[in-house]
Amino acid sequence: MLHLRRNSGALQDRPFQDFPDLLRPNDLVVFNNTRVFPARLFGRRSGVKAQPLSPGNAASRRFLKGNIEVLLTRQISCHPYEWECLVRPGRKIGIGEQLFFGDADELQAEVVARRTFGERTICFAPVTDFFGVLDRLGHVPLPPYIKRPDRAEDRERYQTVYARERGSVAAPTAGLHFSTEILARMQKSGIEMVDITLHVGLDTFQQVRVKNVEEHRLHGESYLISEEAAARINCALDGRRRVIAIGTTTVRTLENSSRSSGRVQAGSVEAEIFIYPGHKFQIVGALLTNFHLPQSTLLMLVSAFAGKDTLFQAYHHAVKQRYRFYSYGDCMFIE
Repeated sequence: MLHLRRNSGALQDRPFQDFPDLLRPNDLVVFNNTRVFPARLFGRRSGVKAQPLSPGNAASRRFLKGNIEVLLTRQISCHPYEWECLVRPGRKIGIGEQLFFGDADELQAEVVARRTFGERTICFAPVTDFFGVLDRLGHVPLPPYIKRPDRAEDRERYQTVYARERGSVAAPTAGLHFSTEILARMQKSGIEMVDITLHVGLDTFQQVRVKNVEEHRLHGESYLISEEAAARINCALDGRRRVIAIGTTTVRTLENSSRSSGRVQAGSVEAEIFIYPGHKFQIVGALLTNFHLPQSTLLMLVSAFAGKDTLFQAYHHAVKQRYRFYSYGDCMFIE
């Protein structure tokens, strides 16, 4: 873990086990308790007999005739089950196409809308216990740099230890560093902790494709802040206590919720805020986050929080010290 102090730019290399020691007695720590679900489906197109293959072999990447891959990214409705998704091979899948999943075609869907960058909207035919079927047929959407098929143990390994609310296609990776032992140490020290939920979608990781950053738009990601959570966070703010966000998804949720009033609002909403340098943070006073890639919205969010020059100096140090990037990489605590 790289410890960065924004005011001075001071850096310190520490093991993550030290994180509880960096907290103040009156801090409030906010976690995103979303849970990754098996959102990756392999199936076939209508009218074509698919070639049998396993999700991880070389043939799947060549997409033999009739085979398709669907990554569910955001649920639009549950009556019927309508989803935004990515489809491969994208250019061949048009509106009205019928898609089938499972040896007995347990799931069937129709493409009802076409979007940019390979995105589609699909509507599933009614089925008893949709998520139960999805649990059997679906695969964990591991980060693309992991070049192997998902395994049974990934359903728990690619989760935070406090994950509860199903709905994400990617884990809120800053939370992967926590163990039950570290959480117990924080609790024993009297650190107040609270959960919110934001379901992570693909837009969180999309590169910025426009020249002017102000023109970049993020799709909404659904979040839920309970009345109790909002009250506890606002109480901390009233007492001038520090609110620490675990991960950029937590930052986005809190800052989106407080845009209109400067106070955290309870409710179930779509987070559409895009945070980049110049943003005035209203809630978050410190941040634990992983290291992010160039041209990503995540890097822009962290640059806004730490200051661009300060952050890039920290990243230069991290590269020199061989810190690991990506989802299973190392982290930094910015205060």
